[in-house]
Amino acid sequence: MSKKKEPSIWEGFKAFLMRGNVVDLAVAVVIGAAFTNIVNSVVKGVINPLVGAVGTKNLDHYSYCLKDPCTGSGDAATGIRIMWGSVLGATLSFVITAAVVYFLMVLPMAKYLSRLEARRKAKEGTQEVIEVTELEVLKEIRDALVAQRGAGQNRE
Repeated sequence: MSKKKEPSIWEGFKAFLMRGNVVDLAVAVVIGAAFTNIVNSVVKGVINPLVGAVGTKNLDHYSYCLKDPCTGSGDAATGIRIMWGSVLGATLSFVITAAVVYFLMVLPMAKYLSRLEARRKAKEGTQEVIEVTELEVLKEIRDALVAQRGAGQNRE
């Protein structure tokens, strides 16, 4: 009877960490965090001032009063308020952030990758044409040799 040696906890943990997907995920999180700073800077520095030129930068103060009297703010507020401005602000922030990510990162990257793919396919297509041409030439040479042998045998 042979006993199988079970891997130690440390070996299992080491194997887990060395999997490609764990390392890829860690890199993606770090890059994502750095990219978040870029997106937030574009939204706060460019998009919000443009939106502020048309309306207001802060929508959090917009509300609807369900039960009067709606006075005060924060913990001292009375009445029942629906804070629809903060929901609208969060929604606009999400849409603007998604647009910045799409138009500044996803769309250019997709175009770049499609150009690379087109170049790769064009390169493969050229190799196939060359291979087919070489094959056709070899067939013609073979046929010519067979024809010469057949002509040489008829003379004898």
